[in-house]
Amino acid sequence: MPEKDHKTNGLPKVGFYICHCGTNIAGTIDVAAVRDYAAGLPGVAVARDYKYMCSDPGQELIAADIEKYALERIVVSACSPNLHEETFRKAAAKGGLNPFRVQMVNIREHASWVHTDKASATEKAKDLARAAVARVVHHKALERKRVPVDPNVLVVGGGIAGIHAALTLANAGKKVTLVEKEATIGGHMALFDKTFPTLDCAACILTPKMSAVKSHPNIRLWTWSEVEKVEGYVGNYKVTVKRKPRYVDEKLCVGCMECIDACVYKEPKFRDKFNQGLGKRKPVYIDFPQATPKVVLVDPETCLQLKTGKCQKKCASVCDRNAFDFGQKERSEEIKVGAIVLATGFKTYDAKKDRQYGYGRYPGVYTALEVERLVNASGPTSGEIKLRDGREPKAVGIIHCVGSRDEKSNKWCSRVCCMYSLKLAHLIKEHSGAEVYNFYIDMRAPGKAYEEFYDKLLGEGVHFVRGRVAEVTDWATSDEEEGKLVMRVEDTLAGIVRRIPVDMVVLSTGLEPQADAQEVRRRFNIGCGSEGFFQERHPKLAPVNTFTDGVYIAGACQGPRDIPDTVAQAGAAAAEALALIDAGHVELEPNTSAVAEAECSGCKTCVPLCPYSAVSFDEAKRKAAINEVLCKGCGVCAAACPSGSITQNLFGDDEIFSEIEGVLK
Repeated sequence: MPEKDHKTNGLPKVGFYICHCGTNIAGTIDVAAVRDYAAGLPGVAVARDYKYMCSDPGQELIAADIEKYALERIVVSACSPNLHEETFRKAAAKGGLNPFRVQMVNIREHASWVHTDKASATEKAKDLARAAVARVVHHKALERKRVPVDPNVLVVGGGIAGIHAALTLANAGKKVTLVEKEATIGGHMALFDKTFPTLDCAACILTPKMSAVKSHPNIRLWTWSEVEKVEGYVGNYKVTVKRKPRYVDEKLCVGCMECIDACVYKEPKFRDKFNQGLGKRKPVYIDFPQATPKVVLVDPETCLQLKTGKCQKKCASVCDRNAFDFGQKERSEEIKVGAIVLATGFKTYDAKKDRQYGYGRYPGVYTALEVERLVNASGPTSGEIKLRDGREPKAVGIIHCVGSRDEKSNKWCSRVCCMYSLKLAHLIKEHSGAEVYNFYIDMRAPGKAYEEFYDKLLGEGVHFVRGRVAEVTDWATSDEEEGKLVMRVEDTLAGIVRRIPVDMVVLSTGLEPQADAQEVRRRFNIGCGSEGFFQERHPKLAPVNTFTDGVYIAGACQGPRDIPDTVAQAGAAAAEALALIDAGHVELEPNTSAVAEAECSGCKTCVPLCPYSAVSFDEAKRKAAINEVLCKGCGVCAAACPSGSITQNLFGDDEIFSEIEGVLK
């Protein structure tokens, strides 16, 4: 452990610490050589190495040395600062040193993990250490500022994720506004008959939670509404919500549905979106009997009164509560919240894109969601599985991975397709007694009791054919195939190409980001991954946080997942929001930018460049102004400023130039 018992020639006394990180660093870099080299650098008073610097003994070593050697700066050469910069800042603070006089050197990702030559990797680690020591000398003592947090929360999306997050927060005593763009909460789960692998009734699980949301004193439920604008910053968001007209007063309607019976359209004639177009509805309708809130809705596209103004309005005349209001207009309402949970869910893959399967061309081809409605007792056929021509199918083929694991559509596995295909195979066989064929690429059943459910289906006599279906056609080559849909598939286990005639084909469509995901992520200023799902801050350490503080994500808006994982993540997002609110304040990182007004020319170059809307233009002063609460320290404004009037803490010219010179020496 090299130490210097002499003055540092007027430079601040620096402590240098290098981590072995087990063999992650020490396996490629000569740690002792880097330590000895750093000990000889100007200003370094002590240099040490340790097996795991981030461990408690490693942190205590730093804190003790700060007191013992009166260290004024710390350099830690270890892994990514994304993981442990805060760890070592806390260690420095424990020793009495301002935490922002710590500099980290990433020699794991930047040297050890990207090189195989030990000598070269060691030299690179020395260069990076020299640059950090030169830089840290110029670090200033900074202080975090505190901003109060509004105790209210916004949850966007009323599927099972949004419902669970809202109830968790409300049960903890927080005031929650739940915004759902559809007329009822429930999301995709409300469409299901049963859930895998336990075959629990989906409605039996979901509807009590839906009712709990409606009746909870701490939850304000806004359905048929969308977030229009988001302003502000962590702890203090101002959100504008667009409330679409129902043409029925929610406070007056009790859901008796007499108005639906009285509508002049004696027979339903418009496609029912909730039932995936398999049923019909009237212009006055309610999605399903357990809808929450149980309030009817008038469709302006089909209602005669709203389209032409010429209608007997029998629906309104039978309403003894006078709930109808055909003059309702769209309106906007503003709310203030401290945290936001996004649970906007997913959409299913458009099966029409895979033309080889004949969806939309052959009436016997259905999507999995359509079959979910067919087997549901509240569905268009009251739970009976009937084809569009009224026949009961005798043979059914289920094609897995439609729109998943495919270079032409989506590369990712949608995680739930195998299991819900097995569930539908069981339900179809149970409801109709049909022969059921599952066509799969690989059977993926990784969850609790999932493999047992697969074994159960094998015992029920469901056929499994391993191979991707090439096409579905109505072209018959034998009497057996006449009047049938023929599925042509290579059975990779048997090593033959098979033609299997069926009456019904079910396409197990994959999960995709919502159609408006890009628009939503821009509105909330969060990121998306390459697939289009919302991006978490860190896949392991911060799976529900986003890069915008105070905004959290839950459920399938982040990626495909099943109901248990969705509920677990919703609980985690609610917990993060609770932690933020219960703290009562947020501490802001001080690596923010600032404007030297005397040097600012008022050119406005910086204003449109800020991705966090932290830079504005003060018309009175004709100068740029930076809101340090919104500023995330990205440095774009400082780099772009033509007059050099914008500076950034921890990234001043002296710090950057010293680091560059240190690397190049």
